[in-house]
Amino acid sequence: MRPAPETAFAPGLTSPDLAPTPPVARTWTTGNYAALWVSMSLCIPTYMLASSLIEGGMSWWQALLTIFLGNSIVLAPMLLNGRAGARYGIPFPVLARASFGVRGANVPALLRAIIACGWFGIQTWIGGFALYQMAVLWVPGLATLPLVFPAGWGLATGPALLFGLFWGLNMYVVYLGVDSIRKLLVFKAFFLPVAALALLWWAIDAGHGLGPILAQPSKFATTAAFWAFFFPSLTGMVGFWATLSLNIPDFTRYAVSQRAQQVGQALGLPASMTLFSFVGVVVTSATFVIYGHTIWDPVVLAARFESKLLVSAAMLAVALSTLATNIAANIVSPANDFANVAPTRISFRAGGYLTGVLGVLIFPWKLIADPSGYIFTWLVGYSALLGPIGGIMIVDYYLIRRQQLDVPALYQYSGPYAYRGGFNPAALLALAVGIAPNVPGFLVAVGALSKGAVWPALAAVYHYAWFVGFGLAGGLYWGLMRAARHPVPVDGKVDAVGA
Repeated sequence: MRPAPETAFAPGLTSPDLAPTPPVARTWTTGNYAALWVSMSLCIPTYMLASSLIEGGMSWWQALLTIFLGNSIVLAPMLLNGRAGARYGIPFPVLARASFGVRGANVPALLRAIIACGWFGIQTWIGGFALYQMAVLWVPGLATLPLVFPAGWGLATGPALLFGLFWGLNMYVVYLGVDSIRKLLVFKAFFLPVAALALLWWAIDAGHGLGPILAQPSKFATTAAFWAFFFPSLTGMVGFWATLSLNIPDFTRYAVSQRAQQVGQALGLPASMTLFSFVGVVVTSATFVIYGHTIWDPVVLAARFESKLLVSAAMLAVALSTLATNIAANIVSPANDFANVAPTRISFRAGGYLTGVLGVLIFPWKLIADPSGYIFTWLVGYSALLGPIGGIMIVDYYLIRRQQLDVPALYQYSGPYAYRGGFNPAALLALAVGIAPNVPGFLVAVGALSKGAVWPALAAVYHYAWFVGFGLAGGLYWGLMRAARHPVPVDGKVDAVGA
């Protein structure tokens, strides 16, 4: 389909970043999408994802199976939402206008953007803490600096200084633009697999072979205890990439064909996540054999090596690869989301700065201080927000609109996607209803409510947050739209990419 000229689009709803990608610019092949997921999966949070399951009590095979299942499940909405991007060349915020309205789309876009800010903060903390572990070897006084921040913040002065330094480096890259990160992405693509294999070799050697490492049993005393940990962990695994399952059109809009993005993602996501997680599983299990207790943070583990030069090299590499991941994964998408609010006022650079500030305000050092906070508070918590959005968008595109969109109308304040003042009440109501059942369990998880204050069955719903929200919001949205008999615009044409 050939989109209408940009001059026909309302200025407040478009910009060069939000306009449909023309066919000539759709150059991403199967290999590009597979490489994207390999690059995205090879990051420190993926390692920590696996090691947190071991720290939580799972055996090695239970952890890997949980990760594989979670990534196979999230692949489905990834492929479903990706089709619209590949067909029409539109990014996630614009696709959300079909279901939420041209103004209402700011709601899911901002929720998605805020979560990206959280990931930015976590990645920045990891990179900054790696630099601290290196610096404290050469300047031991960093570890004994007077406490500057309130005790309740849990933030020591030394790590805070290096966190701030690394944060500033990220903001400088945002100032330079995305092109400045290309060389770092190439470095990461070559270095991290080598570093992962080296760490795996060290674990096998120091742990006296794979036998003693993989022989570590599950720590759960009963089957009920295992299932109580498994289901929220599975939800957390789905939640890990729930952000990308929504804004994957930001990437598939550049696909040369539907097959390219579908095959590339199917080959790249579950396999690369599971394989790199295996390194985290083996190394974390090995730390119990070697040290007598598990060390789930690879940065903390690397700091225990005896050679200052080896530790310094490892920490610099972690920081550089984290910088590359942060810009690619956690700046591009929220910049689009923030730009959707005011395309003529918010540029990529402004969106990047806003992401950086919000990323600090979520206190990322607290989120990853322990595995329970990482899984139950962060991953499961934000999946409760993203599951309902995914359910609404997929139901809208496949069941309501039958994969037919009027693209020019997505950029107009009046028309079929205007609904009521630019907001679709059905989508907003379904979103609220999809989130609501998970709120009590979330409040218990963060300690705002005691377990006794919430009906146990209601609190347990939170363990299935993404699934509950996805099904409930999607089902309600379908019913409301059918009952309202809202007219469904179609173009009746097939674009250059094909259906």
